[in-house]
Amino acid sequence: MTLEAHHTQTGATPESTSHTGTTDPNLQSWVDEIARLTRPDEIVWCDGSMREADTLAKQLVAEGKLTRLNPEWRPNSFLARSDPKDVARVEDRTFIASVDPDDAGPTNNWADPAEMRETLTGVFAGSMRGRTMYVVPFSMGPLGGPISQLGVEITDSAYVVLNMGIMTRMGAQVVRMIEDGESWVRTVHSVGYPLVSPTGTRRSDVEWPCADEKYIVQFPETREVYSFGSGYGGNALLAKKAFALRIASVMARDEGWLAEHMLLIKVTSPEGGVYHVAAAFPSACGKTNLSMLRPTIPGWTVETIGDDIAWMRQGEDGRLWAINPEAGFFGVAPGTGETTNPTAVNTMWGNTIFTNVALRDDGDVWWEGLTDTPPAHLIDWEGNDWTPDSGRPAAHPNSRFTVAAAQCPSIADDWNAVNGVPIDAILFGGRRATNVPLVAQARSWKHGVFMGATISSEKTAAAEGTVGELRRDPFAMLPFCGYNMADYWAHWLRVGKELGVNAPAIFQVNWFRKDDDGSFLWPGFSENSRVIEWIIRRVEKKAAALETPVGLLPAADGLNLDGLDLSADAVEHLFRVDRDSWLDECDLTEEFFGKFGAKVPAALHAELASLRYQLKQ
Repeated sequence: MTLEAHHTQTGATPESTSHTGTTDPNLQSWVDEIARLTRPDEIVWCDGSMREADTLAKQLVAEGKLTRLNPEWRPNSFLARSDPKDVARVEDRTFIASVDPDDAGPTNNWADPAEMRETLTGVFAGSMRGRTMYVVPFSMGPLGGPISQLGVEITDSAYVVLNMGIMTRMGAQVVRMIEDGESWVRTVHSVGYPLVSPTGTRRSDVEWPCADEKYIVQFPETREVYSFGSGYGGNALLAKKAFALRIASVMARDEGWLAEHMLLIKVTSPEGGVYHVAAAFPSACGKTNLSMLRPTIPGWTVETIGDDIAWMRQGEDGRLWAINPEAGFFGVAPGTGETTNPTAVNTMWGNTIFTNVALRDDGDVWWEGLTDTPPAHLIDWEGNDWTPDSGRPAAHPNSRFTVAAAQCPSIADDWNAVNGVPIDAILFGGRRATNVPLVAQARSWKHGVFMGATISSEKTAAAEGTVGELRRDPFAMLPFCGYNMADYWAHWLRVGKELGVNAPAIFQVNWFRKDDDGSFLWPGFSENSRVIEWIIRRVEKKAAALETPVGLLPAADGLNLDGLDLSADAVEHLFRVDRDSWLDECDLTEEFFGKFGAKVPAALHAELASLRYQLKQ
């Protein structure tokens, strides 16, 4: 099912312009239909080759859309600058077009599917006039893996093609798999800036084409995504949040697996024990740092499997197995530096696309947090001169880097395993200055789902709202769940029931608790390895824990603090459970659950009642 074909007199026909095609009638028919609607000058089927990527990069440099960086400092790397109006995801223009409005739930923007298809037909009509339409076949996850899924993105942006080549397993082999009968997801993207008008008048292209009006629309029942008007990030790289989370979460619900906004790491103990951990963190909560953690405690190693998304399915052995469906990292640059995340910095040595960072005079890049001292002069993300006295950021706060995961120095040898890796523990984390202990283990899978459903961060600035107010982000999935969040919690409970005794242990962590004067109590960053150590020892049943109303906390001297300058008061504060503030939080949780009405699973209401009861004892 696609948008209504819209025929016009201007533009190419697919029969005359396609460089190649496919023997699969459904795929060919779909490509032809989108071409008739959007009217591109040319159609190119992407093969995913290095030669193709090199040709596209040279084309974009010649058009002024990419700047080639100094190969001495950053070989085969490029800088893109977006339109200032197109710099991030646009959640208010992101829609779930489910048949039943209740299936979208109160945390998504619902749109009537029929009405939205009519709207999209209107905006996509002729949207690629004067441009090339690229057909991008891709696999999310290793080709042919039992957890992997296939997709095809149609786009009029060569920048998107280059990024998709890094972020997915992209190329002709995917077309062959579709021809062999594999199912696939349809995704369509246009920057919404045609170069030829319906009457044939041509206009010049711009450095970053986009449109003022934007739509990012997910059709969950038909497994389709349509994105119009933006060329940036998850708005345009439709394999990422749109497919890998919004559409995939619906597929996972229907098929009995999990599509999650989670990093994946491999942890090896001094004794040689190997464990795999999945962790969900909202933005600005230490996610990338944990995915590339360098432990400070002797004998422990942490290796990277994925930094953002995990797909998990029960294996033949009854355990939960996971893959990183992506092939690259699309990371936030600001705050990523030699001190905070040296592994990420080393990953970007070359073959990297940077978007909206600053350009150094020597042809390399820079952003806030890369080094302690900024250069004396830069060209900022908008192309203007910049000095440390300019009074504005040199790089946009949401500036990005796109780089292959295989380049990461800490990448695990099993990161690309076809069958995935077995998950031993699942972590949930928020940014909490108060209340939440440094680490707590859930008493059961149901309690763990309650922890995930109530994850939140405290607002710390007046610009964010009332200081101290909780910003809810259940499972770090609030912007990415493709269906009703309460049904999503129920799905997690069903998965746990299927896993039974094979279910991973669940923990909640909080690196951000503060003392009374507002200073962080925990050093964070690489020292978070001490918390990972305790978690693994709990999985091994080698570490003692204390029962508290909020979960199982490390017993006295159970957390390895050797070499840390932490006072006894600070340690006590890190694990303090304040009865009155937690009871207040119970009221806020009840209010939050109330937004979802009768759909909230009874098990979560029971966990809330149990928490209240224990706090009052």
